[in-house]
Amino acid sequence: MRRIPKLWVAVLLVLAVLSGCGREREGRALSWDNVAISYRVQGEGEPVLVFVHGWCCDKSYWKFQAAHFSKRHKVVTIDLGGHGKSGLGRKAWTMEAFGKDVAAVVEKLDLDRVILIGHSMGGAVIIEAARQMPERVTGLVGADTFLDLEKQYTREQIEQRVARFRANFVDETSKLVRGVFPPGADPALVEWVVRDMSAGPPEVGVGAMEGYLSFDAKEALKEVRKPIYCINSVMRPTNVEAGRRYAAAFEVKLMSGVGHFLMLEDPEGFNRLLAETINELSR
Repeated sequence: MRRIPKLWVAVLLVLAVLSGCGREREGRALSWDNVAISYRVQGEGEPVLVFVHGWCCDKSYWKFQAAHFSKRHKVVTIDLGGHGKSGLGRKAWTMEAFGKDVAAVVEKLDLDRVILIGHSMGGAVIIEAARQMPERVTGLVGADTFLDLEKQYTREQIEQRVARFRANFVDETSKLVRGVFPPGADPALVEWVVRDMSAGPPEVGVGAMEGYLSFDAKEALKEVRKPIYCINSVMRPTNVEAGRRYAAAFEVKLMSGVGHFLMLEDPEGFNRLLAETINELSR
């Protein structure tokens, strides 16, 4: 049997590693305040899809989308600061800070032609991320978010709501999560989401909720002249007219039979609408 020269063995090993990197790899980026932000890269191809989770969630909530879209696109899923595998140690869990987390990952990977996709609170986060790196972003996609860009809470309303979570984070989170699933939702999925979100660090959950309820999307969108598409559940109405008053473009696709976690409840239906949206933004 012919022996393969050692040099060729080394070359083949390097090529194997590089090809594996194109398929899937994990890494960390340092955000503006030195908090380590965990991310995963899968697949290749443009536009690049960057997925941002919601309140007290993590990048695993996009598992069905990452597996599907990484066949044709580079897909990046991120754990925001204080969530999942990312670091703690931050004083203020604001939407601006989370937006900087996303920007830190995008800039470390040197990504262009990026579509930002955010679920729930992640919608506010991707607005902030787009404000910080407009030259890299093609468009924004919200998943059951941007329901009413004109809705604002008073300081008193925010404090009353946050106080309940500060007093009993686990019970209040459990009640909140159960309330955003429709009747007949998969009990196993509901219980998994309840347990997972309730297990997050209370200080992060309370701080992020306060930051989200305080966020002024109208003001932020003055600096974000990018089209926004929404894939929303029919469980709660979407104020399309308000969206079109503040966004460069605002379009909505609706899903029935699902609640707030539509990308987990009906992955096939959600992925079909997201694929349509990606094609429209790419044109």
